[in-house]
Amino acid sequence: MSNPVFFTTPGALDHTQPGSVFVLDGAEARHAVTVKRIAVGEAVDIVDGAGRRLSGTVTEVGQTSLAVMAGSVVLEPQPSTRLVLVQALAKGDRDELAAETATELGVDAVVPWQSERSIVRWKGDRAAKAHAKWQSVVSAAAKQARRAWIPEVRSIVDSSGLARAVEAADLAVVLHEAAKRSFRAVLEEWLERNTGSNPAEVREVLLIVGPEGGISPREVTRLSDAGAVTALLGHHVLRSSTAGPAAVVLASDVLRRW
Repeated sequence: MSNPVFFTTPGALDHTQPGSVFVLDGAEARHAVTVKRIAVGEAVDIVDGAGRRLSGTVTEVGQTSLAVMAGSVVLEPQPSTRLVLVQALAKGDRDELAAETATELGVDAVVPWQSERSIVRWKGDRAAKAHAKWQSVVSAAAKQARRAWIPEVRSIVDSSGLARAVEAADLAVVLHEAAKRSFRAVLEEWLERNTGSNPAEVREVLLIVGPEGGISPREVTRLSDAGAVTALLGHHVLRSSTAGPAAVVLASDVLRRW
């Protein structure tokens, strides 16, 4: 079984070396001690959310602190092809569920999308609170999945902003039930075209999922004009909360991330 994971702040592990002792404090340490009942001698991982992971053994437990002897400290690389879920706002927290599940499955970033047919609206103070909640959900999912990287929740975009993001992406796929080509075929063709390219080059693939009422024809046209391709994920119509995670799984396989 993998070690339990606890988060520290980005940069906190930068100068930690194997054999040294790292002290975790604050809310994460209290959670480790009072909820998880972590004890001296247990193996744990401390991650900073930016790829650095300390694996070690607990040497001391306090009421609000946890001392860990570092056995190893590594920086886990990100995949050269990054998957970004563009999730339309949806009612009933289905959008949050999509972001949560996609994070557990390995997505690298999430973009909230205020689509034309989204019933939920982020306005004023609600927008900041909703964005913070998404980031909290994603962080908790990364912890559950024992990830060293916490996916970024980017700023919300409307359809105009999404069109600009599509133009900047290496590949943007609109998952649409009326599409003629399969999602797998689109990915395989793109992968074949990019085989042999610089392995150090970071490429970004947008996976665009609409709300409960689907993506409007006008939005499909606008995104297609910006360079997106439409693709059929499967033979069944999936919920807004299901399509994104399903796409992450298939893309992770086809693009050889798994």
